[in-house]
Amino acid sequence: MINIKSPQEIALMRESGRLLYNCMQELLAQVRPGVSTGQLDRIVAQYLEDAGAIPSFKGYQGFPGNICTSVNDGVVHGIPSDKEILKDGDILSVDMGAILSGWQSDMARTVAVGDITPTEQKLIDVTRESFFAGAKQAREGNRLKDISRAVEEVILANDMGIVRELVGHGIGREMHESPEIPNYTFRGPNPRLEVGMVLAIEPMVTLGSDRIKWTDDGWLVKTADGSMAAHYENTVAITENGPEILTAP
Repeated sequence: MINIKSPQEIALMRESGRLLYNCMQELLAQVRPGVSTGQLDRIVAQYLEDAGAIPSFKGYQGFPGNICTSVNDGVVHGIPSDKEILKDGDILSVDMGAILSGWQSDMARTVAVGDITPTEQKLIDVTRESFFAGAKQAREGNRLKDISRAVEEVILANDMGIVRELVGHGIGREMHESPEIPNYTFRGPNPRLEVGMVLAIEPMVTLGSDRIKWTDDGWLVKTADGSMAAHYENTVAITENGPEILTAP
């Protein structure tokens, strides 16, 4: 069942989202060659603790990190480590969530570490563009498939791969709520969008095929063909005035 939030509840989620956005900005300012993903994880843990918030991911289904850090062909769910040192030419995907006053927020970004190729930068840009295309469709009266189709159209127009086994989701007091939000045109339940729905829209895009694989640690998901991957996510509320990105300044 889809959980509809009141304006007061969305206001609380907005505070969680703004906090998470500011935390992400603090983290991204530290991304450079020579920094470990373990260092980035500690930055987030301290920032959220100081703000009176809780990292959503820490301990979730046993996940050991405060954030997910996935490098190059990593799609999602990489475990931060002091042994994983970022290098010039890497691309880094960071996924993080926060709980503030009991309300969740969720966002992800992929960024360059030093200098990357034009093709890799295009991957990052197309992934971001596909998110905004989908988010524009998060309006009262549209259907869920309108979001998915808009995301898909941008990615396919640029001849890139769409990760199909991992999807976006509703969000509120729980990190994962109904509905699931595929990043491609799907068959199945296609609910009409309503004011008060809050969605985590998150395209995951590759420079190769759409196939993925889980690594031996049981968490990190990589592209099956070793191609680069990117991830872009925000928490979006459907309001009477249209879509509002809650993980924003």
